[in-house]
Amino acid sequence: MQWTKVDPEMARQSEEVLLKLNEEGYDAFWVGGCVRDELLGRSVDDMDITTSASPEQVMELFADCIPTGLQHGTVTVRSGGYFFEVTTFRTESEYKDNRRPSEVRFVKDIKEDLQRRDFTMNALAMDRNGKIVDPFGGQADIREEWIRCVGAANERFGEDALRMLRCVRFASVFDFKIAYNTWKALVKQRDLLQHIAMERVRTEMVKMMAGPHPLRGLELLSRSRALEFIKAPVYGERFDKNVLVCIEQLSGVNVLLRWSLLLISGQYIREEADALLRKWTFSNDDRLRITGVLQVKELMKTVIRDNKDQRMLRSEWIITVLTCGRQAAEDWLKIQPLLPSDSSLSASAEKLYQDIYANAAEWSQSMKVHELKDLEITGENILEQLQRKGGPWLGQLMKHLLRETAIGNIANQREALTAEVKRVVADDQA
Repeated sequence: MQWTKVDPEMARQSEEVLLKLNEEGYDAFWVGGCVRDELLGRSVDDMDITTSASPEQVMELFADCIPTGLQHGTVTVRSGGYFFEVTTFRTESEYKDNRRPSEVRFVKDIKEDLQRRDFTMNALAMDRNGKIVDPFGGQADIREEWIRCVGAANERFGEDALRMLRCVRFASVFDFKIAYNTWKALVKQRDLLQHIAMERVRTEMVKMMAGPHPLRGLELLSRSRALEFIKAPVYGERFDKNVLVCIEQLSGVNVLLRWSLLLISGQYIREEADALLRKWTFSNDDRLRITGVLQVKELMKTVIRDNKDQRMLRSEWIITVLTCGRQAAEDWLKIQPLLPSDSSLSASAEKLYQDIYANAAEWSQSMKVHELKDLEITGENILEQLQRKGGPWLGQLMKHLLRETAIGNIANQREALTAEVKRVVADDQA
């Protein structure tokens, strides 16, 4: 079999696994996503294998393997530095919590195994000769760009409710249509999503949002109202479509900022957004990156309430950079030009916004310091100079020095900083 969308060495090593199974008298196939993506002309990142051999027989055949899920028939085989999940043909029944099968039965027929899978395009298997096993019309659905459940959609979604979000994600990423009966079952059974852990929901949503057509997915989620039924619900009516249409302009290294723009379109303030992302189990780094933009936006709105001159705008911007961080400020500058004009702003306020945007990059570049460790004086130096004990006063003084040095009112030199310390202390004692 000549794979065209996979690393050649990975393909060769996976074929070695199939060959060894075949030589021992077992059926073996590539299955699921790797076959689908090869047919779609998409990059293949991993290659799952299914076989008639039992997990114990697989482990006897391959010296280098890990029993990753014996109860479900899965053994991970390492070949040439590549890892392949090898799963015994199986059927599943009596799903618990609308997500996990309570009973797995090993079978000898590949078609029985494919029958348990979610969508026809994923119910495909291919042998070493390139012959495809396709009992449910997955190839035709791929050609005609349909997402369709294997068998009865109500049953597939009832087995694992996450499949509803996978359905939307596939339709979004591939820009496919959802078959009528599949869509009808999704809307009918969306309340089952309340049983799904938020980390599983987040994983599907992150993949969708990072894909080439996130607007397609967001529109499907809005129409189905699926996200209103998850453990940490989101309601579609709060989102401004005039803002959402800009989301696909953020791609590549800026794809994470789509989440910031999404929250802005939903009129989330930073604290509310932070709480939601925590419930959605986002990592601390991603959560802070996403909400940092909202913090800058809120501070900028405060700044333009007062008509300030150019010099004051520069100072306020630099203070914002110190407060929110360089990354948040840079992210805001990427998102700001995508946003439609805010009709609630006066003409003078809108001009201030434009002035800030036009000059902010230059103002940021003029900053000589960004963090306390950049200062040419330390808290220990100040305590020694003043012969005083530490306390909250010291932190406030250090922040003052950082702010004034970043703005450029004080040179970042030990003598100038020491003189400012003396001046502030003298003023406080006066």
